[in-house]
Amino acid sequence: MAGDLGYGTAAMFAVPFAFMGMCVKLTEIRTQQRERGRLNIYLDGEYAFSVQAILAARLTIGQELSLADVDALKAADAVEQAYERALTYLDYRPRSANEMRRYLARRMVTPQVIEQVISRLERSGLIDDGQFAAFWVENREAFRPRGAWALRAELREKGVPEDAIESALCELDERASAMRAAEPAARRYARQERQEFVRHMLAFLQRRGFSYSVARQVTEHYWEQAEGARDSRGE
Repeated sequence: MAGDLGYGTAAMFAVPFAFMGMCVKLTEIRTQQRERGRLNIYLDGEYAFSVQAILAARLTIGQELSLADVDALKAADAVEQAYERALTYLDYRPRSANEMRRYLARRMVTPQVIEQVISRLERSGLIDDGQFAAFWVENREAFRPRGAWALRAELREKGVPEDAIESALCELDERASAMRAAEPAARRYARQERQEFVRHMLAFLQRRGFSYSVARQVTEHYWEQAEGARDSRGE
């Protein structure tokens, strides 16, 4: 008799009723040479398909498989392959759920498999939009400060829900961020006349998503600092 492989997807990939009684015998399991971690499956003496090693662990030589079992195994392998791709994508940095959906879709993963992978990643804590939003804001703060407007736009583009965005931004000190962002520009423009200094600084800060009021405050602060430096030099 064909064994129950326990992959939980056989019903979704069932073959037509007339063929349900047909079985094939698993005659060989061979390590794949070109791709580590995958095994070639031979049915009735012929190569049939390959699967991830974790799935092949449930198989035994001589085992009889129904066509529904074979379809379930292939379906489980599609999920496992997509999951492995997702883990590789996460190696570079955390991802939002929507970023992961887009990535897998570009690699021709079916919507049904994508949602199974996303659910698995969320259950294991590898994808969490709230944590991702917090990471994104903290990373920007540390390396490339941005205003709340720009951060909100970036997170929306990555598909992060509004509640997660607002939670990540609730403690943002936009003026302090603008001060850090503007410091190199203020040094660069320090010898300009007031009108040019203000124009360049306001444009610089607003391009980085800071509000006009914050940009104006920070610009005035650095202009006073630049004037003080000029006076000390006797210019």
